[in-house]
Amino acid sequence: MTETTHTQTKPEPSPAGDGLLSRSPELRLAMDALAGLRADLLNDPLAYRPLPPRNKPGGIARVLPRRLRPYAVWTPHALVGAAGMLAALVSFATSRGDVLVALAMTFFSLGPILLTLVRPVGAFWFSLASIPAVAAIGQDETRDYGSGDWPWAPPSFVAHLVVLTVVAARTRQRTAAWMWALTAAYAMGAEILFGDRYFSSNALPFLFVSALALLVVTVLLVRRAAEQEVTAQQTVTAHERSKRTLLEERTTIARELHDVVAHHMMVVAIQAEAAPYRVEDPPEELTKAFATIRENAVAALTELRRVLGVVRAKDYEAPDAPQPTLADLDALLANVREAGLGVEKVVTGAVRELPQGVELSAYRIVQEALSNTLRHAPGASARVEIGYVLGGLGLRIVNGPAGEVSFVKQTPTEGAGHGLTGMRERVSMLGGEMTAAPAADGGYEVTVFLPVARVTDEDGAGEA
Repeated sequence: MTETTHTQTKPEPSPAGDGLLSRSPELRLAMDALAGLRADLLNDPLAYRPLPPRNKPGGIARVLPRRLRPYAVWTPHALVGAAGMLAALVSFATSRGDVLVALAMTFFSLGPILLTLVRPVGAFWFSLASIPAVAAIGQDETRDYGSGDWPWAPPSFVAHLVVLTVVAARTRQRTAAWMWALTAAYAMGAEILFGDRYFSSNALPFLFVSALALLVVTVLLVRRAAEQEVTAQQTVTAHERSKRTLLEERTTIARELHDVVAHHMMVVAIQAEAAPYRVEDPPEELTKAFATIRENAVAALTELRRVLGVVRAKDYEAPDAPQPTLADLDALLANVREAGLGVEKVVTGAVRELPQGVELSAYRIVQEALSNTLRHAPGASARVEIGYVLGGLGLRIVNGPAGEVSFVKQTPTEGAGHGLTGMRERVSMLGGEMTAAPAADGGYEVTVFLPVARVTDEDGAGEA
């Protein structure tokens, strides 16, 4: 008879901590809180963190003498020093004339305050440990701290309140909460152990005042962080807006120049294809040369459309009408005069036909300058000067100060202020120069020079 033995294997017990943590959210919350306490106040409490001077002197510099204004960046250090001096004076006032007691109380009250400038967390622990020491020194001396001066002697009251405020300002909100909680725990322990020896205590007044001070510091820190975040967001937004405006202007210019260059390249291709048929029995070399010209023109046109095609919006439609030139400037000036702007045109030099890109850019620059005058200087008069010089085209658009209707409030429209960016982009793409600045009489002046390649006599003979 065979005997069968059944062995029952007991499951290994899981660590009690893991099961308890998985079943108790309260314990997990407490463990997280203790981890925060350890990170804020227990890990390296004597870390060296000197208080740096302020980046800017601040508003207090305006009330200081001129020779003292550069030192206004050290205002926080001066305030901490002043608080330390107050604690020292309170120590001497409550020492009843005993110099040794006064020096001892000064050490335990002034030391933590000054330590906040270099080791803020260590200063808190020093201040907390100094409270019973100062109370003991003062109690031995006066024998009558029983009414209202316990558990915080007057020097400790001032010193610990200053330490809590300074350390809270130099750390984060959670650290301030932990410091107040530990201070409250000390007050409760002192009440339980020694409260029966005194008629009253100042524990509740101190906890109330310190909580109010920490609340104010926390609100100021949150406000400062919010202001810094808003400033950073505004800076990023302004940068992105400027970048978007620049890209939009470049896109517009690229579209217009694309149309201009594409037109000329197409003309070159068509003329190169038709040229051999205008000559009776053209040489084979001439036919091949024109064929090569046409192939290169078509290839360049295709490559141009491929490269610049990315700047065209999907819904962009090329204008049916030809692009404006300086010949259309009179119509623009007439339109501006109807809008109420008195403008005159002066042309100097020998008027000649310029490259279409230069003509278009010159027209757009004059148009934008006059639009800015209408927008920002209502009632003013303007003058447009066009100079055909040997190396290119000069433009000068100047307007006087606002006239009698200047009391009308000008509401900036969306995109206002971007006209100068577009003008500079046009001038830069053509290799020109531009200046825009207020005039001496209170108006505004825009001066532009657009270079034009000079055609020599030899080039002209070659083309003929």
